[in-house]
Amino acid sequence: MARMIHILNGPNLNLLGKREPEIYGRDTLEDVAQSCATLGDALGLETALYQSNHEGEIVEMIHRAREAASGIIINPAAYTHTSVAILDALNAFEGPVLEVHISNVHKRESFRHHSYVSLRAEGVIAGFGVQGYELALRRIAVLLG
Repeated sequence: MARMIHILNGPNLNLLGKREPEIYGRDTLEDVAQSCATLGDALGLETALYQSNHEGEIVEMIHRAREAASGIIINPAAYTHTSVAILDALNAFEGPVLEVHISNVHKRESFRHHSYVSLRAEGVIAGFGVQGYELALRRIAVLLG
């Protein structure tokens, strides 16, 4: 039986491929879902990708993952830098958590250099474009053994 990985995405990622393609590229979130599903199959993982522009809904996604997922890959987007609520929800999740950012947040505005999510994440992948999701999936497979 495949282990379930929830891939959670924060605000504006529904516009991936359309919004600031010079920063985020032209791949869509559906492209990310497809590539992760394909790689997940090869790794013996099942993937489910979710996105919300609402902080409370992301907290609810994390709560649902407590019962349904072995691991979480999260790109909290702008909530990375502001959400103690998302951190608290992640702290209540018992499996591995990996943080993904499409852009290299450390080359951007200084307010993007701080992450609440990093306080919980086993690792952070930033600046590899949407390939970061696949890198995170490979790493979470190792962490789950």
